[in-house]
Amino acid sequence: MQNSQAILHEIMMQNDIVAYAYSRYLNLTPRFLTSEMVENLAKDCRINTHDAFLSLFGAACGLEPDINPMHRLLERQYLRAGVRCLETFDFYQDEYYRTVKFPAVKSGRWEMRQSFYEPYEPFVCNHPVVTGEFREIPQIGYFNQKFEFPAILENGVEWMTVTPNEIATMQAPIAKSHGRVLTLGLGLGYFAFCASQREDVESVTVVERDAEVIGLFCKYLLPQFPNAQKIKIVQADAFEYLEDCQRDAFDYLFCDLWHDQSDGLPMYLRLRRIEKKRGFSNVDYWIEPTLLSSLRRMVWEKLTDRNAPMQLEGVSPKEFLTDEYLRRLAPDVKPI
Repeated sequence: MQNSQAILHEIMMQNDIVAYAYSRYLNLTPRFLTSEMVENLAKDCRINTHDAFLSLFGAACGLEPDINPMHRLLERQYLRAGVRCLETFDFYQDEYYRTVKFPAVKSGRWEMRQSFYEPYEPFVCNHPVVTGEFREIPQIGYFNQKFEFPAILENGVEWMTVTPNEIATMQAPIAKSHGRVLTLGLGLGYFAFCASQREDVESVTVVERDAEVIGLFCKYLLPQFPNAQKIKIVQADAFEYLEDCQRDAFDYLFCDLWHDQSDGLPMYLRLRRIEKKRGFSNVDYWIEPTLLSSLRRMVWEKLTDRNAPMQLEGVSPKEFLTDEYLRRLAPDVKPI
């Protein structure tokens, strides 16, 4: 038992090391690597550009696999298992990209424009892969050419986008949409666009708090949606709306109020409490596996607290850390 606990502790530590290294690179120096750097290394070492990128990216994240056995393991288990080159064509063929055109416009503190990834600029491209031993492998993608995507900025800060990550992580909720759909958070309308395309979707009600965002969307984007007649925009606070709406007014609910993992967990937990209190069913949450990874780290810290470790009654630590158990736990987690 102690040996099993020690192995789990080691893996959780490795998860943290990789998560910190990746987030530091992505947040502080996402465009450090250039085409010239990657292609020169590939030519000099007679390797392909993907292996050259992996070597440079790993080094930029602080990994020294040639001299550090731990780093060699991290490179094999995380870097090579979770980083891949993507094809721009696969995403430009998305129906939303092919249908909706984005003008460069400003309204108050909001600005709509095209943003882009530089060649060899890494980014999160899907949910993390969690192995049976709780190794969390971030899914990182990059393109070998410039890739443009639509974005809305708030006071100059990118806030709403339709990137490969949004496209990949919304496919399952879109496929589950049916009947009368409620979605919390408008963004650039990617979910509403795709859900409204489904024949078994009767209507899509979108709750959005910001009037200027609604104005931009309704003026420039919604008229381009083939099934715009199915979509209704409600200006309201999402939490208040969910507290007050009729429980049987909708057949499916999708929540997307957060920017990413960094701000999502508190809102996710609050929504889960409302879901449990109101008795909603058929509810999904954007990037829930990623949010559960954050919750897993928080729970692990409680389980291993030297001063007052959390006591589990009849539940093994491994069972307690599964996504399934964390989902059941989430509505009862105290506000953070």
